[in-house]
Amino acid sequence: MSPIAEAQGLVSLVLGVAALVIQAWALLDAATTRSEAFVAAGKKTKGFWLVLTGVAAAIGFVFFANPFNIFSLAAIIVAAIYLTDVRPAVRAVRGGGRGSHAGPYGPW
Repeated sequence: MSPIAEAQGLVSLVLGVAALVIQAWALLDAATTRSEAFVAAGKKTKGFWLVLTGVAAAIGFVFFANPFNIFSLAAIIVAAIYLTDVRPAVRAVRGGGRGSHAGPYGPW
């Protein structure tokens, strides 16, 4: 095997593991958040996000060695949506910011 192919394989593996860590983070955050916070933030239900992030983490686990297929990319997108849109909104509702005057983008 050529050194370039070995390097590509290593980079692919590192990206796959990083994607799996992000997907697991999204799943754990969804699992540890109160269900009322999702509804109060207007972000579907806890069960909905548990199913989506759970399937994303399962796909990430199965395909961590090949993170560039369509299923892996969809799973990465689901985790990214949860972590960048849902999680900040839910944290704002449950009061998980820095200090007592925290908005979704920092203190005010």
